[in-house]
Amino acid sequence: MTAPPPRTEHSRPQTASAVPDLPFKPQLVRAVFRDVTSLHVSRPAAWAASSVTRTVLTGIIDGARSAAAEEARKRLIPKDLVSAIDRNVEVEVGSTWYLHSPTFHGLMGEVRDADGALVSLRERRGARTPSGVAGAHRFEAGVRRLLGSRGVRAVPAMVRDLDGIASVFLTALARDAAKVVREGGVKRFGTVSLVVPGDPAPAPLLKDPLLALSTRRGDGRTVGGDDVLAAVTMQLFGDLGQRALTEAAEMTRNTSAN
Repeated sequence: MTAPPPRTEHSRPQTASAVPDLPFKPQLVRAVFRDVTSLHVSRPAAWAASSVTRTVLTGIIDGARSAAAEEARKRLIPKDLVSAIDRNVEVEVGSTWYLHSPTFHGLMGEVRDADGALVSLRERRGARTPSGVAGAHRFEAGVRRLLGSRGVRAVPAMVRDLDGIASVFLTALARDAAKVVREGGVKRFGTVSLVVPGDPAPAPLLKDPLLALSTRRGDGRTVGGDDVLAAVTMQLFGDLGQRALTEAAEMTRNTSAN
């Protein structure tokens, strides 16, 4: 009997380990997409969305870590999250979560209706809990891994807030990516830059024309990596947005090559 040929490295299927470690795995990303759309989610899209969420959470954690360091603490508490957002408006994402977190109750301010009556927090939340808020617990393991990678720990209340922000941000990103597919591209876009008179205008945020997607290619049934990148331009801005785009674009190139 002839012996079967030995298996080579090329015969092994690609796995998640072939991609740089990300705290939020493709299965979780796809579960979030399923909450908002019936479209198929490609592998590059799942990794790109995971990469962007990691970039956002890293920015928040680093800001909170700096606030904690000023008090010689390595364990993050909710007020460090508030400080991080106050110091860098770019990381103020996941605002849906703020209505459901005790951390932000005293910071939301009063809201009154057309008759001047105070709108209660319950009314502002709405009758239905958003899917991103309801599913926030799914992010705990990834958040804890990300905290460990940044050399810090967090109290349970802080972990809960990071879970919630990650979940509602990724839910919004998924919703916008699905909208890009349905509408055939980004239909609302633009940037605002502050320029000192006499100084040259700053370079455009997106130097790679593939990222400035006013139109899209591909079928209308699948969310691709470029659709997620286009959605990033609708969710983020400034240095954080540029970093998220750069890291996610690199991720999609790596997964496509693999």
